[in-house]
Formats: sequence, C-alpha cells, structure tokens
Amino acid sequence: MDTPGSLSQEIYDVVGIGFGPSNLSLAVALEEQGAGSAQHPVTSHFFERQPRFGWHRNMVLPSTTMQISFLKDLATFRNPQSRFSFISFLHASNRLVQFVNNQDFFPTRQEFHQYLEWAAAGLSDRVTYGAEVTAIRPVAEPGAASAGLLEVEARGADGTVSVVTARNVAISTGLVPRLPKGVTADDRVWHSSEFLSRFDARDPKELRSVAVVGAGQSAAEITRFLHDSLPHAQVCAVVPSYGYSVADDTPFANQVFDPSAVDDYYYGTENAQDAFWRYHRNTNYSVVDSDVIRDLYRRSYDEQVGGVRRLHFRNLTRVAEVRRTGDDTQVVLRSLLDDSTEELAVDALVFATGYDGLDPSRLLGDFDRYFLRDAAGRHRVERDYRLVSTPELSSGVYLQGGTEHSHGLSSSLLSNIAVRSGEIADSIVLRRTERELDRPLSDDISTSVV
Repeated sequence: MDTPGSLSQEIYDVVGIGFGPSNLSLAVALEEQGAGSAQHPVTSHFFERQPRFGWHRNMVLPSTTMQISFLKDLATFRNPQSRFSFISFLHASNRLVQFVNNQDFFPTRQEFHQYLEWAAAGLSDRVTYGAEVTAIRPVAEPGAASAGLLEVEARGADGTVSVVTARNVAISTGLVPRLPKGVTADDRVWHSSEFLSRFDARDPKELRSVAVVGAGQSAAEITRFLHDSLPHAQVCAVVPSYGYSVADDTPFANQVFDPSAVDDYYYGTENAQDAFWRYHRNTNYSVVDSDVIRDLYRRSYDEQVGGVRRLHFRNLTRVAEVRRTGDDTQVVLRSLLDDSTEELAVDALVFATGYDGLDPSRLLGDFDRYFLRDAAGRHRVERDYRLVSTPELSSGVYLQGGTEHSHGLSSSLLSNIAVRSGEIADSIVLRRTERELDRPLSDDISTSVV
C-alpha cells in the first residue's frame, strides 16, 4: 500500500486534476468499480492544489443549509449501498438517529462539509495535496498518442515537479471567481469565495459600513451574516434586480436535475435546450431560497417599525466604480431607475457576483489542438463527458464541469454528481476493456521526479 498521497510507479488508468466533490465522487466510483475486479483494478491518482481537502470553506456560514437533499451525496444515486454515502457518514459519526429525529431533508453546510472531509480521508492514498498540475501532453515517443498515453506534470509546494503517465485525465479544477470589470480584490474588496477568511482577518469593530453586491443565494446569506455579526454596522445590499428572486425548488421544476434530464438535454433539439434555460434557470442561477428572502425582509420591516435602520437595500442598482484612497474605499452606485449615482464609503465591499465556468483550454495549452470544437467555438463533449478528439488521440480527457452547453444545468452542480462520476468511471473501464481486447498495453515504470 502506498503511503497517503504517494505515487506508485505505474501507468494510471486515470489521473484526476482537482479533488473537490466531483473528482472525489469519481474516486469513490472507481474504488467501487475496482472492488469487483481484484485481478486488474482501475488505478487512479488525483492532484489537488489546496494543502488539504476543502470545499467552499469561506461560505460555511452559521446555520446555512444545503440546497440539495442529503441523498444527493457522492454515491447514493449511483450505488445506494455505498460505504461512502451520507447515511454511512452519519452512522460512522454516531449521529444517524439524531439526524432522523431532526426531520430535515437538508443538512447544514457545515455537516455536509464534514461528510466530504470524511469521504476524502477514506481515499487519502489516491491524492497528492499541495500539488498543482501545470501541463498535460501526449507521451513524447513514436506512436505514443495512438497508444493512448499522456504525461501529467504537477508542481508541489516545494517546487518539486512530478511527472506521471495516464491513459485518461479527469479535469475538475472548479469554477473561477468573477469580479466586475475594473474591480480588483484586496483587503477591503472581497469576492464571496474568500469571505470568511477575509472577515475573520478583520477586527469587527472596524467594520462600521459594509456592502454586499449580488442577487443570488451567497449575496443574501452574506448580507444576513453581516447583519447578525456586526450589530453596530450599516449593512447595504446592492441588488441589480428589483429584489431577490425566489429559487424554484418545486418537484416538477427540480426534474431538470434528474439524471434522465441529462439525456433529454444532450440529445434534444436546439429549441429544447433553449427551453431548459429559459424556463428553469430560476432553479439555480441568481435566485435565493424563500426562507432567506423572508428573513431579510422581516428584518428590514422590523427596523422600519422600530425607527432605527441598519439594513439597506439598493434595488435595480449596479456598481459603477470602486475607488481606493489609502484606507478609504468609496463605491459609486448607479441606479437603473433614473441613472442617478450615489457614493458610499465602506469598510468592506463583498462581491457575490458568481463564477466563470471551467475552461479546459487554460490547462491543456498546446495539447488543446487535439480537441474539436462546435460552431460556437465551444469544446465538443461526448455523452460520457469525454472531450471529442482528433482520430490520432485515443487517450481520454474527461470534464467535471464546463459542460453546461452540452449537458445542461446540472453539469457543474452536486445534484447529479454521483451518476455523472459513475458514467465517467464506466466509460474509462469500458474503453480500457476494449483496448485490452485489441492489444495489451505495457506497464512500464511511468513516474519520474525532476
């Protein structure tokens, strides 16, 4: 058995880039695939640039809950008997009975993060933390591309470069925080992805005026958190819409996250795909849970009744400019109602303005030339989440994210994570079997340290 995070000297069936929930779920699926094939198990290794497992740590706010059922965990929809299910975690934590007594379908974000950490710890021998993948390329040998071998180069925190060989890679590098054009994050201007770390680094007494920009769940939760945590401060919510829009989590609408909906989207007409987004975007994008909306409105109303206002809403308003002069931060707000502007002095400005999707070309570099694109310039993706490549490349590059255009709304969400990872694992195993029936591959030593 390798020590945790070590690299065995072999050709891996798959190397995962990133070890968040998606590739963690893939590791679980591959583990359970291999359990039935002791003679020739699927081999895998994962690289994660964080020093330890973590998933949106900076948004694990007090009392915030998941927006998906606890059954939409890493494995249950694929394998209800999995030892990596949320139920198994509760049993191992001696909290199963108490969770049931709590009668809540949605665990807190803190507890779900504990579950993910628990699952990751059970697969620690498959991952190297503190290592960032810097390059993917075909093995530089005659005929190597057609043999389906790739080199994956990763740089550790100490600068050491490891090169491993794989038949496939699975990219799950997560989303990229998005700030408005011209805005730069600093010690007073934060993106929601770094919120708790930034907040904890400041003396709360110094935060007398704070503003939160955005219309989604994160913006509303941060606004509520600041209102609770800073009873002395003025809290301003800058909302580009007329008010927060409620997330549609009703049963029929939630069917867009069913595993079968991926087929309907992938094989559907262009009109059908447009309908998914037109009618059901409000299930996830720029929307807020109704209980959070009602809580914020109640607070605002109570302040009106009491005559002391701390919570302010600037609806139909956008940030026009952010000015930094020494320790002073001024934000210029522009109203969409009458185009008027307002300057607001803040001690902290939080942008909960979302993320850009995974773009594999950033990581693939020159290797990207092997992969085909559609008429809109987007990567073509097969149903099993494998990039469509030129004929000479038989190795596989799989995407966990960045496939909204091909697979629909759930392609970067937790809702379908277990089934999606299972489909990728099945594809890797099936293609390996087909390749072995055609011709065996050498198991030469494949790890080097430069």
